[in-house]
Order: sequence, then C-alpha cells, then structure tokens
Amino acid sequence: MLPELDDCPVPARKGSSAEDERAVEQALALANRVPAHESSRYDLSPPDSSHQGDAASGGDRPEGTARPTPPEPSGPAKSGPVKSGPVKSGAGTSVPTRGCASVHHSPGIRWEQARALSVRAGRRASLPAIRLPLDRSPGHVLAEGLAALTDLPSFDTSAMDGWAVTGPGPWRFREGSGLLAGDGGLDRLPDGEAVRIATGARMPAEATAVIRSEHAEVDEAKGMLHARRTVVPGQDVRPRATECRTGEQLLAPGTPVTPAVLGLAAAAGYDALVVVPRPRVEVLVLGDELLTSGLPHGGRIRDALGPMLGPWLRSAGADVADPRCLGDDPEALRHALTTTAADLVLTTGGTAAGPVDHVHPVLSEIGAELLVDGVTVRPGHPMLLARLAPDGPFLVGLPGNPLAAVSGLLTLALPLLGGLAGRIAQEPYRALAQDAVQGHPHDTRLVPVVHRAGRGDTRDHVVPLRYNGPAMLRGIATADGMAVVPPGGVRPGAEVEILDLPWA
Repeated sequence: MLPELDDCPVPARKGSSAEDERAVEQALALANRVPAHESSRYDLSPPDSSHQGDAASGGDRPEGTARPTPPEPSGPAKSGPVKSGPVKSGAGTSVPTRGCASVHHSPGIRWEQARALSVRAGRRASLPAIRLPLDRSPGHVLAEGLAALTDLPSFDTSAMDGWAVTGPGPWRFREGSGLLAGDGGLDRLPDGEAVRIATGARMPAEATAVIRSEHAEVDEAKGMLHARRTVVPGQDVRPRATECRTGEQLLAPGTPVTPAVLGLAAAAGYDALVVVPRPRVEVLVLGDELLTSGLPHGGRIRDALGPMLGPWLRSAGADVADPRCLGDDPEALRHALTTTAADLVLTTGGTAAGPVDHVHPVLSEIGAELLVDGVTVRPGHPMLLARLAPDGPFLVGLPGNPLAAVSGLLTLALPLLGGLAGRIAQEPYRALAQDAVQGHPHDTRLVPVVHRAGRGDTRDHVVPLRYNGPAMLRGIATADGMAVVPPGGVRPGAEVEILDLPWA
C-alpha cells in the first residue's frame, strides 16, 4: 500500500492561524471537486511546530484576502481532456482571464502553507505502484514496506577464518580442507573435535565457537589443536537471525531505493520490488528573450533555467524530458498544456502580470484549477500551482528570474513531486546563523547559505552568501543549503531553518 496522506506531516511555523488552514483545505477541495468538510480528513494543520520557534512572527494572512466558497459536489470527478472555461482559484486568490483591462493578484499564501498544500496535493494524486526487477528499481521509492523473506543470516556462520570447535579443548582436528562458504557443512561436530572453517561458512551443528587461525596452535604429530587464548562460547560466530527474522519490517514505504537498499533486498530474498513510478515532468521555457547557446546579445540573454531544472528534478527522482522553449506564444503554451502526457509541467517565467505573461490567461482558458497563486516569499512571490484537469497533471509556474525560480522549485515543485512519488518528507532542521540575515518586513526570505564547522569554542554554523538577488545564481552555485528567514530577519547567533540542496 502507498503511504496515506497523513503519513507525511509537514510542519508549519508558529503563528499559522485556523484561517490559513481552512484556506488550504478549501483550495484542495476546489481542485479535487470535493466539499471542504470532506477534505478536512486530510488535515493540513501541522501536528507539532514547537521546533520552529518564532519563525513566523508577523507572517499572518493580510486582511481582506477573500476565501472562496467550495462548489457543491456534482458526483465523482472523471478524467478526460482539458476543457476550456474560466480558471477556478483556490487559497484565496483572484485570477485574471484573457483580455482583462485590469489585473489583480493576491498577495499570496504563507510560505509554509504553500509547501504543505503541495505535499498534500501530491499525496492525493500519488501514482499507482508497479513491480520492477532489482536492477531497474534504483531511483524509485518503495511503495510497500520491505519485510524480510528469510532470517539474516539464515544459518549460523563463521565470522573469521579459523577452526570450529565443540566443547572445551584441546581438540582433535579433522584432516582435509575444512568447511568453505557455500558448502553444505557438517551435520554435527562431536564434542572435543575441531575442523577448519572459512569466513561465511556454515557452522556445524553443536559447534560452540570459532578460534581464529592466529590464535590456534596445531600439533600435527598428535593431531591436536590448542588455543593460545581463552575460548568463550559463541566467539566469532554470527548466529542465525542476528540482523533480522523472517517477516520483520526492514524498510518503510517511501524509502528511496539506493544501491544499499538493493543489497539489503537481495540479501532478504527479493528479486523484484514494488515501487512508485518516477513522476514524469515536462519543462516549458517561456520568453522570446532567451538564447540557448552563445553569448548574450541584442537585448537577449541566456536561458539559465532549462539547463538547471532537468538535473535538479532528476536528483529528486523525476523522469524529466528535455526542456522545450516556447517563447512568448500563448497558443503554443495552450497546446503544450492540453496535450502533455506528464504528471507535472513546469513553466519558467510568464507568471506575473506583464504584457507577455501568458500563464494565467492560458490557465483560465483551459479551465485549470489554481491551488496557489502567489506565495509570501522572496524571491519568487509570483509562483503558482495549478491542476490542469480534475485527474490530470499539475502545473508549477516558476518565476523567470533564476533564483526566484529556485525558490518556486523548493516551495512548490519538489514538495509536490515528493507527494506524487510517496517519498518520506525530509525532517526540517535548524542551524546557527553566524551573521545577521536581513529579512523582509512581511514575507519569508530564502537565502543561500554554506555550512561551516565550528572551531575551538564555536559551534557549527551557516554563513549567508552574497549574490542572493532574484536574478543571481552565483550565490546558490556555492551554497549547500537555503536558509528560511522569517519576516524581520535573523539575529547573529540565532537558529534558522535550513533546506538542504541536493548536492550538499
């Protein structure tokens, strides 16, 4: 069974109000065509936020932000082609349709609320499990817990090269090459006898210990074995089921399949694993000003996001197609969104309210459901999350500025992918900030940092990096984490929440 929604708590900061939580529930209710009272069973409120300190002080929802009323249910949602129609907005947002004279954007929902919503939305749309042979399983996530199919080890084995003995010494030893790994072994070794044994070989029945070769003295003339050290019963023997017993749970659902997991699965008797498919992701790069090669010229700039997003998403377990550059063509965007076979579409740029920002109008035209329209985070405020059809793919609209796009990736796309793939959510942790980190008056800030080991009396800490503007990548290129800076900033010596980067 895939993990249930509530198996993956996403902590929120202190200060999250009941109004925030209701808004998230209603957004998911809108996107999934269920009443808000039913969506409450997927409670989005955090079970514990004590570790967050005062991170969210001053971050409450701005007054006057409307909360939508969920539509009445009209029966179970059915999959099908994306239909044209007005976009439906969740989480208290207002979305323009094509041709509007004036454009209004909500100030957005809280950062931690947006991340929680993304995980829950992904969990609700988690992909059906498949069975793959071991060699094709790496990079996936376990859909079922891994239970041992045998005891490990499955019989008593020798931990060292030496002599298997029974009872107290000295011992009469048997001639020959002795017992090797993979041999059937002896049915029993009588009391007072010894036999040579190799590491990993099966212990004879009734044998009491192994004497290492270097600790044994052999009297060839008399055919006797003497121990140079005291022999303790059970020494250098690996008893059966030391690591696990048959049926014991070894790994939980949501565990990534790493090379070490493959080794454990093979040892435990598996030839195949039940896993969640890698979510399919398509990246659509928007903007006529972007170049895919060469130096910037004539007012045009290089596309930094196309080369960056694919490897980043693959490191998160996604199956990513090569990015497609669509320019500022709304028809090309509409066609791409209505014909995609991906589970998640990422767009870069076009999420604001400029003359060629087409994402909102196109979503309105195809009748998509907006879950998030703006997040109170800097950089990256104009990010969005939508579902293109009731049972269809998701869309994450990333801002066009590179570091702002990274913010959207960390806030919406990666949590959503983790939910789709059934991954166990990373536990948030906090680190000491060596220097003061400037904050926004009202919004969360994501700031590139690097970890430094403490020296002398100083503790391990993080150092904020320069070049952290919305259009800059120089800072994050040398970072190993992103600090989640609450409104108002962080004082020197205070703790701050850290998001790890995949290369850390």
